[in-house]
Amino acid sequence: MIFNPLFRGLFFATKNVLLTSIDPITMNKPIDRRRFLKQTSAVGVGLSLASYLGPLARAGTQPRVIPARKIGPNDQITAAVIGTNGRGLAHIDCLNRLPGVEITHICDVDQRAVDKGLKAVAKKQKSTPQGLGDFRKVLADPSVDVVTIATPDHWHAPMALLALAAGKHVYLEKPCSQNPYEGELLLQAVNQYQRVVQMGAQRRSSAAMLKIIPEIHGGLIGKTYFGRGWYVNNRASIGHGKPAPVPEWLDYDLWQGPAPRRAYLDNLIHYNWHWRWHYGTGEALNNGTHEMDVCRWALGVTWPTRVTSNGGRYQFQDDWETPDTQTIAWDFPGGKSMSWEGRSCNNFPVEGRARGTLIYGTEGSALLDGDDYIIYDKHNKIIKQAKGTEAVDPTNTVSGSGAGMDTAHVANFIETVRGNQQLHCPINEGSTSVTLLHLGNIAWRVGRELHCDPATGHILKDSDAMKLWRRKYESGWEPKV
Repeated sequence: MIFNPLFRGLFFATKNVLLTSIDPITMNKPIDRRRFLKQTSAVGVGLSLASYLGPLARAGTQPRVIPARKIGPNDQITAAVIGTNGRGLAHIDCLNRLPGVEITHICDVDQRAVDKGLKAVAKKQKSTPQGLGDFRKVLADPSVDVVTIATPDHWHAPMALLALAAGKHVYLEKPCSQNPYEGELLLQAVNQYQRVVQMGAQRRSSAAMLKIIPEIHGGLIGKTYFGRGWYVNNRASIGHGKPAPVPEWLDYDLWQGPAPRRAYLDNLIHYNWHWRWHYGTGEALNNGTHEMDVCRWALGVTWPTRVTSNGGRYQFQDDWETPDTQTIAWDFPGGKSMSWEGRSCNNFPVEGRARGTLIYGTEGSALLDGDDYIIYDKHNKIIKQAKGTEAVDPTNTVSGSGAGMDTAHVANFIETVRGNQQLHCPINEGSTSVTLLHLGNIAWRVGRELHCDPATGHILKDSDAMKLWRRKYESGWEPKV
């Protein structure tokens, strides 16, 4: 069972008081039954907590785990998109391209983002979804089959855990966790609840990558031994945030969720949380996840024996806490290694590209860039290449480039839910790649190399570093399985 701090207090009331002291609307004040009914009616929830939570509710603080609806190979699927200010809009576009999928809920703590999501759905779908500010109402609706999650990083795993317990299948944006501990919880939850969870590493569904990586495994460039990934950008300073009133369009308490409470700052939302350890994971996981997932896939490695990282915040002196310039290196058993270079504030390209992956072998090299590749022999002569020019076919889960990769990846998720396919990036694969980047950040934060257990990835003989394996959570909001 998953302990459900986010639903704490949301169970049926008897007589004149609720059976808990937490207000389900504000999550902080005691509330009597009359006031509760007035509030829930005002938000269209109904006249009881039973109608609010449906089968999720039960006495106590743990919800009953809800079986997922059995979905057939041709069944209509209902979907909810949670987080619609950025990547969630891509989720909407992908889902709207797929036959037999209806978006029934749009959810965000920012009312403006809800409106943005509803407008995006209306471009291609005749039916109008519900627009909600509280994802718990989505999970309480038994009609929802799948949810896609495109929230800030600190919400990814906790929200996915609750969705799995609520009987939903989950498409989860990268990174699938804010810390390695959450990745372990996700693996436990998938095994326990037997749901489908795909991480949004869409290069795993690229036609180019699905073709060339098996050839690399088969010896196309000889024995592979080193992989290199990179990402560059030219981001501006985020300045110094000032305390400010919470905007009326934002539910800041729910935005913070499992993160220990901090005052609202005027330079935090919507994007700059990426560069604060309290909520985000830096450029390494914001973008490095894509390249290093491909790199690890091509090399066929899992857990490292050693991890190092250097770099810093060099370009600006502001509230940005994570490195703007960072390298991470991993050594693996079997004589293989890989590295990542991230430059957030200097976009000089590598190999003429802002991002990419190079795999080195005894007989040649492979330049991989998501939807295209170039294969070189040992004399640096091009022997094979693809440009990612396939037409986008939303019913083909290995279709083309750009939006095509996104659509292919979401389509693979939907078809796996229907029982027709297998996931291209199941959570065990996604979480391993993500945890490698977490280890790089931990090495940078403690300022020394890490030695790891090649069977589990856990840090050996470094208790200070291992403290960063998980975060501190707001009391009562801890994710558990």
